[in-house]
Amino acid sequence: MEAQAILLLQVPSAPTIFKSSSRIIVKSQAPIRATRRQLLAYHPSAIAPKREKDAKKRIVVTGMGLVSVFGSDVGTFYDSLLAGESGISLIDKFDASSFPTRFGGQIRGFNSNGYIDAKSDKRLDDCQRYCIVAGKKALEDAVLGSHELSKIDKDRAGVVVGSGFGGVTMFSDNVESLIERGYKKITPFFTPYCISNMGPALLAKDLGFMGPNYSISAACATSNFCFCAAANHIREGKADLMIAGGVDAILIPVELGGFVACRALSQRNDDPQTASRPWDKDRDGFVLSEGAGVLVMESLEHAMKRNAPILAEYLGGAVNCDAYHITNPRLDGLCVSSCIRSCLVDAGVSAEEVNYINAHATSTVVGDLAEVNALKKVFKSKEEIKMNATKSMIGHCMGAAGGLEAIATIKAVQTGWLHPTINQFLNSTQFQIQSNSMISTLQFQVQLVLVDTTP
Repeated sequence: MEAQAILLLQVPSAPTIFKSSSRIIVKSQAPIRATRRQLLAYHPSAIAPKREKDAKKRIVVTGMGLVSVFGSDVGTFYDSLLAGESGISLIDKFDASSFPTRFGGQIRGFNSNGYIDAKSDKRLDDCQRYCIVAGKKALEDAVLGSHELSKIDKDRAGVVVGSGFGGVTMFSDNVESLIERGYKKITPFFTPYCISNMGPALLAKDLGFMGPNYSISAACATSNFCFCAAANHIREGKADLMIAGGVDAILIPVELGGFVACRALSQRNDDPQTASRPWDKDRDGFVLSEGAGVLVMESLEHAMKRNAPILAEYLGGAVNCDAYHITNPRLDGLCVSSCIRSCLVDAGVSAEEVNYINAHATSTVVGDLAEVNALKKVFKSKEEIKMNATKSMIGHCMGAAGGLEAIATIKAVQTGWLHPTINQFLNSTQFQIQSNSMISTLQFQVQLVLVDTTP
């Protein structure tokens, strides 16, 4: 079944991000100032309803952290996207030669030095490693490194980082040990490090954060559910600051085999870097990938008191479920469009304000079509809308997808540049849906990132 989760963010002098069903809307105003009369002339219905004014209930993003196929630096990540680079390659972390699909978004050269002590690092599943490193990097970005954490009330700081699969490498390795060598060879860390909430739990332990702490598992919508939940804790006055996002590390034999069995994956083994091709007529499935993407979210009041860098503002959110099928979305996109509308209402943003969409776009035959059908239901005037697909370059990171694409969206607003969608083919000639146009040349932006919940 497809579950939806939506949020909306806005950046100082620039963006607003919204997420639904793993969707995000980002609203950004161009540097060129405009009066209300000019705005009305641009779009008669573009004046949004009244928005939250209470600084205690307004939610801002002050930090971003990630682990990706392009490394663990946010700037490098977005530069790679702007360059149209592909992070997809043949899998070499295990022997995949017998699989129909032998490639994916494998993370290489990951280094946890300075973020996880060596003894603990040897015990952890990659799911926990990625979560801890991305979380601490996000805090550094929010000017809350280890020496600055004393500035906040740790009783009112929490972590909600979800995972679609949890510590599957730990689980798989210990099942193998059980079968081959007996139960005495199962590590005592097996049970705690398999469960999906261990990443945020260990991160909170390292930081001393004693506020809300848990994990949400909602397949591809995981990150967005966590963003919504974190924002609600702050709005309800139960927390001042939250680390929120998603993580997954599932490039292991049993997971690759499972997705092959579902017939969900591309099989372009001869040219892996062109395998993830959202909207292309010859798309044949998504590309399995891994990573982590998290945001530091806090009340505007709290951020201003500590003079934090404000990257974006969360405006609203919505969640729902289509109650339709265990993997496939409704082809008409009805539930998705309903979730988008609910988010727009909650955020106080009109559909006419939206002119950029960072789509979920997994490169599946059914999913891509359903998403476009949903968008058509909500956005009637499509001439001014630009759309791109981050997964064309990084693959489908499952529970981390929404987190990484939220970061890509915020970077688009910050830099004024939209990344291309690669692997679009026409008459056997490759071309890119080139989105490298300056956002600053467009007025009254609202960006929408759609991250669906199904492959």
